[in-house]
Amino acid sequence: MGGPSDPPEGTPEGAPGGGEDEYGSVVFDESFVRAARLQEYSARERITDHAPAVRRSPPPRRGRPSRQALVLLLLIAVAFGTAVFMGVRPGRAPAGAEPAEPLRMTVVPLAPRGEVPGTTDVERLYARSPAAPFNTGADGVPLPATRSTEHFSDSQVVTALLTAKDYLVRSSLDPGVLIGGETRPVRLLLDSGQHGQFDRSFDRPTADGRHAPTGWLVRFDPSQVELADQGIRVRGTMRAAEADAATLEVTTDHTFVYAVRPAGAGRDAEASLFTVRRELRFRFDHDDLRLHQAELVGAHLQAGPLSCAEDTAARLRPLLAGRTAEKDAPRGTDPYTTDTAPALCGSLSPAAQPKL
Repeated sequence: MGGPSDPPEGTPEGAPGGGEDEYGSVVFDESFVRAARLQEYSARERITDHAPAVRRSPPPRRGRPSRQALVLLLLIAVAFGTAVFMGVRPGRAPAGAEPAEPLRMTVVPLAPRGEVPGTTDVERLYARSPAAPFNTGADGVPLPATRSTEHFSDSQVVTALLTAKDYLVRSSLDPGVLIGGETRPVRLLLDSGQHGQFDRSFDRPTADGRHAPTGWLVRFDPSQVELADQGIRVRGTMRAAEADAATLEVTTDHTFVYAVRPAGAGRDAEASLFTVRRELRFRFDHDDLRLHQAELVGAHLQAGPLSCAEDTAARLRPLLAGRTAEKDAPRGTDPYTTDTAPALCGSLSPAAQPKL
């Protein structure tokens, strides 16, 4: 039997004083344990007993990106360069963009029945005309009360009306457009699908109902006419309605009254009034609303006093104070030609002229 200090079943095997005590003299201190390198052998390594215990992975190569990374960087650079290139080319529609509906336009000159009245007092000129109660400039193009439609929110309706108003202001009130011959401020507000028709109208103007610059904007011949007053009088209406589930339509009807006089004649020259009524029809899809652009699909313009014999497609050349349009006839219309619109001309009512 064992002594009182021995376990009931005797000294365990491997313990000091029990079994084989071949490691009894070895002492493992804390520093030895910490420095020890532990590793587990695989089955094959335990059989062969000479293979390295752990397979070391090769150190990562630095400084040389992989082929996949280079290809990815190249694709990103090409995509970014394409986006920048398309973005900085003014007036170019993206490849594959659907063409917008072309603008159909009508320009009708209004000939006076008698002599065009005029005076050097521009304020008196306006005060004695039907334009006396009109507002001045952009204040004459107020927005109507708005509400949402079935497929467009109130904010989208407001955006469409604001874009239409911007178009009216730039194309009918901007002196740079009226006299300076600028077109870019107007072009920027058009859907890119109409830029081709717009550019063709100014490069090769013609009275065919599609390519008359005066259908897109109001502009005078600066060699003959200048503005006698920057405060252009305006009055009109705007209305927005849903054309279909994807299209919002805005119609505008405004009368613009300009005080004009002979170019370079100075303030001592008599001024007269020139009246333009513009009825425009705009269409907006969701992309147009997002980009603050519009498709101008209809334009009807009546303007006077003008000579019916004058070409009004490219520029407007008002009959100035003291001028008459007696024995004036519109340009001839050739019924055998299919690519031109019929020549139109109206008579300017005496009630539309100032009573001086």
